[in-house]
Amino acid sequence: QVQLVESGGGLVQAGGSLKLSCAASGFTFGNYWMYWVRQAPGTGLEYVSGINSDRGYYSDSVRGRFNISKNNAKNTLTLEMNALRLEDTAQYFCAGARDQINIYSFKKKHFSYYGEGTRVTVSS
Repeated sequence: QVQLVESGGGLVQAGGSLKLSCAASGFTFGNYWMYWVRQAPGTGLEYVSGINSDRGYYSDSVRGRFNISKNNAKNTLTLEMNALRLEDTAQYFCAGARDQINIYSFKKKHFSYYGEGTRVTVSS
């Protein structure tokens, strides 16, 4: 049974930091692109970051503030979030895909696996 379980969300003041984790099971984690995407209330899914092997990719809005990492031995994906802003408030989802997604036009159906998410709230 495939599972992606996110953790680490919470309430943080603007400028603060959080570390999100995603525990994966039930599939060959190392063979997949892994992503963090987010959804703010009333909006659509937004690409945050992706990683294949050791190279991470980031949206313009988080580049320089967030860091993605993938541990294939432990089947874990992490997202270190620094200098958080009010606009980072969202539900954050961990997702996996066999191929690289189009970060400008993806939908949930483009992922092979998808977690339930963890909420991040940034306050002023």
